[in-house]
Amino acid sequence: METAQQPLSSPLLDLFLELCAIPSPPGEERAVADRVESYLSDLGLDWDEDDAGSKIGSTSGNLYCRISSSNGAGTPIFLCAHTDTVPLDGPLEPVVEDGVVRNAGGTILGSDNKAAVAVMLEATRLILREGRPHAGIELVFTPREEVGLEGAGAFDQTRLAARTGFVYDQGAPIGEIVLGSPHGRTLDLRFHGRAAHAGMAPEDGRSAIAAASRAIADFRLGRLDAETSANVGVIAGGTGRNVVPEWCSFQAEVRSHDERKVTELVREMLETAAFAASLGECELESDVKPSFPGYRFRQSDPIVALAATALREAGFEPTYALSGGGADANVFNARGLACLNLANGMAEIHTPDEHIAVADLDAMVGVTLALVDAAGATR
Repeated sequence: METAQQPLSSPLLDLFLELCAIPSPPGEERAVADRVESYLSDLGLDWDEDDAGSKIGSTSGNLYCRISSSNGAGTPIFLCAHTDTVPLDGPLEPVVEDGVVRNAGGTILGSDNKAAVAVMLEATRLILREGRPHAGIELVFTPREEVGLEGAGAFDQTRLAARTGFVYDQGAPIGEIVLGSPHGRTLDLRFHGRAAHAGMAPEDGRSAIAAASRAIADFRLGRLDAETSANVGVIAGGTGRNVVPEWCSFQAEVRSHDERKVTELVREMLETAAFAASLGECELESDVKPSFPGYRFRQSDPIVALAATALREAGFEPTYALSGGGADANVFNARGLACLNLANGMAEIHTPDEHIAVADLDAMVGVTLALVDAAGATR
């Protein structure tokens, strides 16, 4: 078994293991951003960091780097990856075993999205070293993607010369092209009851937990149809086992590829919660916000055709799918840019079993170079 401390087989793997060993939960991306910045500087590239960090509660802003066209022809492209991971609950000890990178520390690996960060940087290194012709490449590295695409949301997309971009943020075999992502809404609900001693005067209390539980039990949750899902992910309330709980709050979300279904399901959940509150003689506060905008491409769209050409050139037959999650691509598409999400071989993301094959890291560098070549050949 090869570990991060032993000699590594390639600069790409070395960089990936180094990045995965750096904790970077949402809002704490500084160390990863510093490593990306030093890498770009070592390549002789100019880069800058915006002030998004102070606006969204992160130690890092968005990093941006432009590499001007080498020949003035073709379609310029931008590549985007996020520097944060979901929160971790154990040490980061990336290891390589039988050609697969895993975390021996019992928590996430962080291939989502550090595999994309490493691939983008390695491909850039090779392009510069080889003097590879290209139509212009821009790199964007965003913080706080995992908690609502906040970094991309705070990025000034008018800085981009390219109107066509790619993210590698889909946990599926290489070759899969994401044609669509759902619309999302978040719901924060808080039930207010009345506190009372649970043993001496329970009849004087109004249990906010009971009211919230009744609402959740009546919600339609999980996979509702091929396009739609709903979930309650966090719940909190009460002050002690012998106190009728005065308050209870929970966080829920709704996703669907049909925006009308999102609107209808949110309305249904709010009505259900209000009814449960009334039965429990509680008051209800609700806050509904959009979490990310959805999008949909056709296989005939130019950006999809470009990706398919590059994948075939790199040795992968394209497949097409819809995603159940959001990515920075959602933000760029909502702002009028064409941004496609490509699968990069990550597996079991957001879990202690998260892993990625070293061969897939290498292959995605090939896919990136093929994208650059295909974009440079367009008119």
